[in-house]
Amino acid sequence: MVEIAGFAAPRFAAVKDVFADNFEQGLELGARFTLVQAGEVVVDLWAGHADRARTRPFDERTLTPVFSTTKALAAVLVARSVEAGRLSYDQPVAEIWPEFGQAGKAAITVEQALSHQAGLSGFPDKMDPALWFDWDAICAQLAAMAPLWPPGTASGYHPITFGYIAGEIFRRVEGRTMGTALREDLAQPFGLDLWIGLPDSEFGRVADLQRPSALPDFGEHNPPTRAAFMTSWSSPAGRNQDEWRRMELPSANGHATAESLARLMGALANDGWLDGAEILSPALIGEMARERIRGQDLVLPFVMSWGAGVMRNETEKPWGPALQSFGHSGWGGSCAVADPETRIGCAYVMNKQDTQLMGDLRPKRLIEAVYAAL
Repeated sequence: MVEIAGFAAPRFAAVKDVFADNFEQGLELGARFTLVQAGEVVVDLWAGHADRARTRPFDERTLTPVFSTTKALAAVLVARSVEAGRLSYDQPVAEIWPEFGQAGKAAITVEQALSHQAGLSGFPDKMDPALWFDWDAICAQLAAMAPLWPPGTASGYHPITFGYIAGEIFRRVEGRTMGTALREDLAQPFGLDLWIGLPDSEFGRVADLQRPSALPDFGEHNPPTRAAFMTSWSSPAGRNQDEWRRMELPSANGHATAESLARLMGALANDGWLDGAEILSPALIGEMARERIRGQDLVLPFVMSWGAGVMRNETEKPWGPALQSFGHSGWGGSCAVADPETRIGCAYVMNKQDTQLMGDLRPKRLIEAVYAAL
């Protein structure tokens, strides 16, 4: 029997049972699930080990790499910039970042870029994968690149490039990076253990990953999918793990606890209120989550509904029955989700990665148990 730490309010006892069952079935190494309802943490469970050798407990201070769940943080940061009047979703990216207008991209708007419609899912031509560690070089390459499909006609998930596009738009209007803004505006003031770019002082808290033995099913291997996922240069490589942790990549290398992710998503589900302060107005939360495009994604083998940087649950339902919920999932199984209708936010993190691109059964079962208890 695995010892389950933390707590679940009595009405969510079944959620704890599902969490324990995930371990009993051998599906987990270490994991945490947190649920916030109307601004209050009502479930916070963790168990297992933070290392593959099973010598280090997975505890309430363990940080987990959350990969593309980081995109939810990027979406919130952009929304706060929109709220502050520093940019608008319908503005052409080239107004903010003139070089981006090259090669037929002058009309692409911020919301199209955030909803994976820009046609820049990856680089088709061979490059050194260590180049991803050079922010300015990647941004210059994206600015010069011709889209892989006509922008605005379809979505095609941008697994890595999203972070540079969103991050450069943000940097140009804010004068600072997303990692800095996350730390200064949200993490430090509200005690959120959320990081884009991890300082060396926190490395000792990071869980080791147990990677899956197989690749995900990417469906049809078309040019946008190949550029996004299937080349030796599709993602950062050629540097050590410490450099990966230090770099700021707002699409893919966030580190977080489930509790902090759930508190942030809980605020989005609770009219923007976090610990007595409004971090985003209800109008802007709705605008961020509003559907920008729906249809067969050109990169993911799913029919996707995208908001401005967030996935919407209603097409593929990766997060249980609430069609109105939104958030993001990350490679291996993590997710962070907000549902304003029931005022719940939740997050799941783990270090044993699965091959599901979306809709990992471990968090899905937990979220389904939450809704069954409501």
